[in-house]
Amino acid sequence: MKQELLFSQNTISSRTKELASQISADYSEKEPVIVGVLNGAVFFLADIVREMTIPLKIDFIRAASYGAGCSSSGSVRLTKGLEIPIKDKPVILVEDIVDTGLTLSKISDIIMEQGPESVKICSLIDKQERRENNIVIDYCGFQVKEGFLVGYGLDYDEQYRYLKDIYILRF
Repeated sequence: MKQELLFSQNTISSRTKELASQISADYSEKEPVIVGVLNGAVFFLADIVREMTIPLKIDFIRAASYGAGCSSSGSVRLTKGLEIPIKDKPVILVEDIVDTGLTLSKISDIIMEQGPESVKICSLIDKQERRENNIVIDYCGFQVKEGFLVGYGLDYDEQYRYLKDIYILRF
């Protein structure tokens, strides 16, 4: 497999700062609960919250849909739920990549059942290639038409997450 650079660490950092500034302005009078979708969003979530200038709380949720392959299995299962109460609170779901939209749709439904004030989505990557569910991304880092992406938290079979840049993986 070959890796082709798509976004450098500097490009990612610059865009993350812009998103953090926008979210901080939008939530200047509120204290949102930032919910990271494990495992891939950990790097992006850590970087974006360090750039925010507002009080916030952080929690994580985990859902699995890929397994060891390079395409979604179509079935989504929740493997870790929230620990912070979110009833009547603004929630921002932070995801590394929105691909088919199936995982984020399921997570959004679970979050909505808990009665938050609002739910917004922040995704580092919006990839339209295999989209099956119409997901509105309120805060989008980058739009990518196609390709299997790795690095900066994105993985292939739990490999490549550690890379500081984002690459297209060529099979």
